[in-house]
Amino acid sequence: MKEQIIFNLAVKDLDKSKAFFSALGFGFKSQFSNESAAFMDIVDGSIHAMLTTEAFFKTLTNKPVAQAKDANEVVICLNCDSREEVDSLIAKAAAAGARIPHPPEDHGFMYDQGFEDLDGHLWNLVWSAPQP
Repeated sequence: MKEQIIFNLAVKDLDKSKAFFSALGFGFKSQFSNESAAFMDIVDGSIHAMLTTEAFFKTLTNKPVAQAKDANEVVICLNCDSREEVDSLIAKAAAAGARIPHPPEDHGFMYDQGFEDLDGHLWNLVWSAPQP
C-alpha cells in the first residue's frame, strides 16, 4: 500500500473553498481537478484532500451528506513543525474567513488550536515537543 492519505470533503462553493485553502498556503493539482472537485496538497506526496461539490460527493455514497456546520463528522488534525506554524496557519485561516472556536491550548509538551473552515469542517493544528 502506498503511504498516502486522500480524504474527500463536501463543500458548498468549490471556488470559495479553493481560495480559502490557497490563502493557508495549500496548493492544488489541476490534472486531478475539474468543475466538481479540486485535488488539494496538504503535505506534498503524502496527505491530500479532494474538495468536492456536494452534488459530486453525493455520487460517492448512498448516505446523506453531513452538513458540517450542523454536526461534527470528523476533526482533521495536522501536526505542525512549531508553535509559530500553528499560530501562523490560524492567523491565515481567520483572515480567510475561518471561525476560531477556542483560544490556543498550551500543555507545555503540546500546543494546539483549531479552526472551522467555510463549510464547517473542523481542523486542529498541533505542535508536539520532540521526544528524547
